[in-house]
Amino acid sequence: MRHGTEHADVGTAGTAGTAELATALRGGPFHVALRAAIAARGLPLQRVQHHLSRYGVRVGVTSLSYWQQGARRPQRPESLRAVRALEEILHLPDESLIRLLAGHGERSSPERSAGRSYRSVVAATGVLERLLGELDASPDGGLQTIGHHERVRIGSRRELLARESHHIVRAHRDGVDRYVAVHHGDPGCAPERMAVRALENCRTGRVLRHHDTGVLVAELLFDVRLRIGDTFLFRYAVEDGTAGASREYVRGFGCTGGQYALQIRFDEHALPARCHRFTQHTAAAPRSGHRELTLSARHRSVHLVEPRVRSGILGIGWDWE
Repeated sequence: MRHGTEHADVGTAGTAGTAELATALRGGPFHVALRAAIAARGLPLQRVQHHLSRYGVRVGVTSLSYWQQGARRPQRPESLRAVRALEEILHLPDESLIRLLAGHGERSSPERSAGRSYRSVVAATGVLERLLGELDASPDGGLQTIGHHERVRIGSRRELLARESHHIVRAHRDGVDRYVAVHHGDPGCAPERMAVRALENCRTGRVLRHHDTGVLVAELLFDVRLRIGDTFLFRYAVEDGTAGASREYVRGFGCTGGQYALQIRFDEHALPARCHRFTQHTAAAPRSGHRELTLSARHRSVHLVEPRVRSGILGIGWDWE
C-alpha cells in the first residue's frame, strides 16, 4: 500500500540530473541510481531520513550515505523496506531501486518466495499456473488443511538443503486421491537436480520442473479415495541443496486454514547471527509482524507456530553476519 508523501521540500531536477537519473535507473548500479535520485530531488540526507521516519522506517544518515557511496548495500528486511519507501519519496517507478539490488545477486525484496524479487514472483506465478494446468490441479485440490508442519534444513554451505512437510487434511469433495506439492527454490537453484520423496501414506506421481524460475511441482498420490469429511495424514520431502546461501523461507496461504508450524534447523558449522519471523498480506505488500527468534543452542533451530493461518504470507528470515 502506498503512503501519502509530503512534497514541500522536494526540489526540481535539472535536465542533466534527470538524464543521469534515467540512465542510472536503467542500468545501475544501485548506489549510483540512489545518489542520482536524491540529487535530482534536491533533498539533503537529513530530510530523506525524516521522510523515512514518516513511513515508520528507521535508517541513519550514515547508512544512507554509505548506500549512495556504494560502501554498503541494503540487505536486511528493514533496509529493504526503506528502499521501497525511497522509491515513493523520490518519485521513482515501483521496483526501480529494488530491481537494481536484485540484478547484483542481492536478496531483492520482502515480496518474494524463497528470496526472489516481486517481478520474479509474478513470473513464477505464471509458470506455476501452467504447470498446475498440465496436472489438471484445482487451486485447493479438494482438501482443507487442518495442520501443516514444515521442517527446513540449512546445510553447511548455508544452502537450503531439504524440507519435509507433514500434512493433516480433510476432504471437502468426494474422490480426492492426491495432493499437488509446490517447491520454489532459491535463486540459482537447479530443479532438475532436486528429488521428491514420499515418506508416509503417499507415493510420488508426476513431477514437473521449470529451470528459469526454480519451480518444482509434484503429485503425491494416496492409496485411497477420500470422501467428503474424511481426514488424511501424509508426509513428503523435497531434497534441494542446489543453490547458494539461503536467507529465508516463506510460505504463502490462499485462504484461512488450520495450524501451521515452521521449523528451520541449521548445520552446526553454519549458524546465523540473527533470526526473525515476519508476515505479509500479499506478495506486493510491505512486511510486518517482525519478531526476533532465539536460536536453540542444543538443536540449532528456530520455529514459528500460527494456530490458524489467514490469507497471506508467513516466513522466517536470518542474517549470516
